[in-house]
Amino acid sequence: MSSSAVARAVTHRGRQYLRPAVRIALITLALVRPAVTQTIPQSSPPSPAFDQLSTDANAARQSGDSARAIDLYSQALRLNPSWADGWWYLGQLRYGTDDYAQATDAFTHYLNLVPDAAPATALRGLCEFELGQFQPSLRDIQHALSLGAADDSRNTQILRYHEGLLLTKLGRFEEALTAYGYFARQQVSNDDLIAAIGLATLRIPQFPKDADPAQRDMIALAGNATFLLLSGDKPAADQAFQTFFQRYPAAANVHYTLGYLVYPTDPDAAIAEFQREIAVDPANAVDHTMLAWALLMNQSPAEALPEAKKAAEQAHTLPLAQLSLGRALLETGDTKSATALLENALALDPQSLEIHIALARAYSESGREDDARRERLTCLQLTQKSSKTAPAMGQQGATSAR
Repeated sequence: MSSSAVARAVTHRGRQYLRPAVRIALITLALVRPAVTQTIPQSSPPSPAFDQLSTDANAARQSGDSARAIDLYSQALRLNPSWADGWWYLGQLRYGTDDYAQATDAFTHYLNLVPDAAPATALRGLCEFELGQFQPSLRDIQHALSLGAADDSRNTQILRYHEGLLLTKLGRFEEALTAYGYFARQQVSNDDLIAAIGLATLRIPQFPKDADPAQRDMIALAGNATFLLLSGDKPAADQAFQTFFQRYPAAANVHYTLGYLVYPTDPDAAIAEFQREIAVDPANAVDHTMLAWALLMNQSPAEALPEAKKAAEQAHTLPLAQLSLGRALLETGDTKSATALLENALALDPQSLEIHIALARAYSESGREDDARRERLTCLQLTQKSSKTAPAMGQQGATSAR
């Protein structure tokens, strides 16, 4: 197995999230040596004791005697801690016995010797998930994906699913829906996945197993409607959302999520959904933010201004809220107030191309040409790094359904 392939995925623990009868495959780890392409540091000069222990450890592992193999690998690694293969096998064996803390330690030692090995990075991320270390887990899983860990559909399903779970748990709901979009496009579905998508739709930062049983029907309906929309079946999605709203007219966040998802293709429909969300949940700062931004993009700054003010008041640390208010003020003639707000927004998100663009205009209209020139230069530099043309809206924060 190459270093660009994740070791064949999740043991029985994953079944608390994905049942084995469904289309999403659960695959037992292949306890084989990865054909690592990186240069592995040479072990210390062999000694007879180490040679015997490593030989016996490999034999115990190959015979299925995990307990003896773990003991022998541990002894061998005390003699030669730079033995990369030993850490790899020890990590897999610890993982296979649900000893996630020790497995994490072993994979960390391995990665210190073989940096950016995709299988070990992915497996460490899955161990961290089981240990409740959600930020490190997400970081490792996403890094593993970037290294090519999702080399086949089964590995992709396992890693994308856990990525979506973690993003939802951490309140990054829009990004979670992007991760779940993989399944919708592949027409891969099951009850647990639909529940996970429903939680992201409702902006409830929980795992499916922790969801309130009284909300299961609402979560499932929301998840099914969003799944259909992500899959591209708009007529079925429209009917599913209509059914949801008929049954749960007071549910928060679903109009917002629908608006967010349709915004790229139908801004007018998105604006209507954002307005419906405000009728349901007037205190929804994220929705006020997106409504303000959509109105600005629709060349309606006067309409955007009151929404932007509400968003900025309710979400002081949300860059898009501050950007929206700054843009609305700028386009309605209050350049001085706009400049101060945009400078505050830039402090929150220094890499935002949109904030730098707005600041360049504000400085230019204020006669601050040197500052405007500096911002334009920054815009050129950022444009070379990214082709993104819309604000990053995946960091909107956790807003539980009420």
